[in-house]
Amino acid sequence: MAPETHSVVRTEEWDDGVGDEKRHEGVAFIDLDLCETTLQAVEFQECTFRNVRFNCSVQTDVAFVNCTFASCSFFDATFTRCKLVGSMFDRCTYDIMTVEDGDWSFVGLPGAALGTATFTGVRMREADLTGARCQGATFRGVDLSGASLRNADFTRADLRGTDLSGLDPATTEIRHAIITADQAVVVAMALGLDVRPA
Repeated sequence: MAPETHSVVRTEEWDDGVGDEKRHEGVAFIDLDLCETTLQAVEFQECTFRNVRFNCSVQTDVAFVNCTFASCSFFDATFTRCKLVGSMFDRCTYDIMTVEDGDWSFVGLPGAALGTATFTGVRMREADLTGARCQGATFRGVDLSGASLRNADFTRADLRGTDLSGLDPATTEIRHAIITADQAVVVAMALGLDVRPA
């Protein structure tokens, strides 16, 4: 459910000074063009982003807490040390999006097409990745503990160093995924195998 907002910002208002503000709460950003924009140490609390273009943008130490993103484009967008706790994504595109470090716990990405996205060192505890299409994606050193992975597809994905404790191989596709030996033991145990030393 999208948060309740009390004001609307479009590209004109953003360019007229709103874009220089460091804190936004309860704002609806509509049809905003943030292509090639750099955001640093900005906080968005319970905001809605609808039809916003984040293409080639760079976000560093930015907080998007309990926000909703609807029909947004994140082509080649970069998020570094950002906090997106409790935020929800709906009908967005993520081509070659890069996420490094930061906290994406409780984030909602159901059905998201993340096949060309890269997540490195990100905390994604209890994230909703139900039905996410992550074929060929990179999830390196990601904390997916408690995440919903039912019907997600990680075929050919690089999952090295990622917490797979919540993964059920019976409901999540992981064929040809790249994992470490330690992770292989976790997957084997999830399959009900009796793993013992030689």
